[in-house]
Amino acid sequence: MYDLVIRNGSIVDGSGLPSFTADVAIKEGRIAKIGRVTEEAKETIDAAGKKVSPGFIDPHTHFDAQLLWDGAAKPALSHGITTIVPGNCSLSLAPLKEKHRKKLVGMFNQIEEMPLKAFEEGVDWSWETFSDYLDRIRKGLSVNVAPLVGHSLIRLWVMDDAALERTATDEEIGQMQSVLRECLEAGAIGLSTSYVDMDETLQPVPSRLADHREVDALASVLSEFGRILQIVPEFYDPDLTIARLDQLAELSIKHGIPTTFSPLFVQSDNAIDVKRIMARVDEQFARGARVWPQVQTRPIDLSFCFAVPSLLFIRFPGWYGTMRFGTHDSIVATFSDAEQRKNLIAEIEAVPQFAPVWPALILRQVQTDENQRFVGKTLEEIARLRNTSPLEAMIDISLEEDLQAHFLAENMGHNDDDQVGGLLAHPCVHVGASDGGAHILSFSTYGDTGYLFGHFVRNVQSMNLEAAVKKITSDTAAIWNIPDRGLLQKGLRADITIFDADAIDRGAEYFVRDVPGDGDRYVRDSIGIDTVIVGGEVAWSASTGYSDATAGEILPGAEARA
Repeated sequence: MYDLVIRNGSIVDGSGLPSFTADVAIKEGRIAKIGRVTEEAKETIDAAGKKVSPGFIDPHTHFDAQLLWDGAAKPALSHGITTIVPGNCSLSLAPLKEKHRKKLVGMFNQIEEMPLKAFEEGVDWSWETFSDYLDRIRKGLSVNVAPLVGHSLIRLWVMDDAALERTATDEEIGQMQSVLRECLEAGAIGLSTSYVDMDETLQPVPSRLADHREVDALASVLSEFGRILQIVPEFYDPDLTIARLDQLAELSIKHGIPTTFSPLFVQSDNAIDVKRIMARVDEQFARGARVWPQVQTRPIDLSFCFAVPSLLFIRFPGWYGTMRFGTHDSIVATFSDAEQRKNLIAEIEAVPQFAPVWPALILRQVQTDENQRFVGKTLEEIARLRNTSPLEAMIDISLEEDLQAHFLAENMGHNDDDQVGGLLAHPCVHVGASDGGAHILSFSTYGDTGYLFGHFVRNVQSMNLEAAVKKITSDTAAIWNIPDRGLLQKGLRADITIFDADAIDRGAEYFVRDVPGDGDRYVRDSIGIDTVIVGGEVAWSASTGYSDATAGEILPGAEARA
């Protein structure tokens, strides 16, 4: 008798080949048979009219802290995702000495906009080593976790505060190699680093102080395990991005490792630059390198209020400094002072390329009854009604709402379906950069998978369904060397997503208050996902929600080598 049989579904097996109708039988957490199954099962799911695919894999998340109190990485499972990769952008939660905990929390708060409240209420800091951190999250996992270890953490572990000040000595680099080796033996899937991020004092994160010989030495350790190197390049500058891409290619060829960079955004104003970047990607692949760009499917809808810093203002030192280093009272005082307000507005008006952003901002949420009539309107519309300018209206309403007015900047990531669709269809591009678990006060970092199918498969038709499934299952598993996943194939681990191809989409975004551990955050429900199976057990379904199943695993597993 089988444990579970999925009957009458349309099988999209992750290979990219055409779908076919069959049953899927599962026993002891693995796929036992695909075809006509007549034997009985303890549990049966009727998937008639639905697609049955491998579970989706999200290679760019920041669920590191959330996994401590939420082994399901909500709401990732509900979007069909059965494997997540945390630890991106040079940041992980280990290895970490006690004296650097506050520093790490500050970096997560600055870079990923993760609230301090989440760490205060949800993190018990009962570990230091990477192995101990994995042991801490291993029990109770509903989702698979393929964790990266952060370069900035390894530097802090070896160099202490000097990691924030200088390059490493040969002896320190040797120690870093040993630490990285220990992390990989414990179960890290690779190393992440960043060339752009800043800490809570707006100084470079430790990984940015590393020279090339340090990165090269760490890549040599990755080669012992066949593990991946992930970087955040200077994505705002195409020439610097290409230079980093070339460095990655050399490391990939020299050490025989896969590499990936994230993010790669395409908009109408940078389409030529993205073509240049992709032309270089093609050249490097032709040389034998593996340099995989990560592209997100969804446009970014960025929300903010002035009670917390927002990366929307990172290019405006006056604004960002006021939010980052100010208190509630000092921000109110700055906005209320006529001269300081004048200077802030002048700073924004001095950057003409941002001029279209401000009038188009939408007032999303207020607390007072008086301003409810403006909710849903743009600042341009509100300014007209209040006989003022959009920027003045934004400041005035923020003061009236005690800094709790929430504004929305729509479509900050991309705005040309043909360009983005063509990029997603490129054979060397894989879907990533979702940032799940991060930026929870700015925008919902969920819905990439639904948007891929709903928009780029069904509406724009940039690729067919089978190709899209392959992108987020077997392609990602192959690129990241994630074992036993990515295909519906006899003998493989039964991570399976059942969905309605005619309905799947990203749901509406909404704001949730007082979520335990997280505090307030933006979330986005899934549409069209029917059932999500992890390790042969139903982890989530549209009818019953999250189950008590805990069949998630740490991947690739301790001491797994190439």
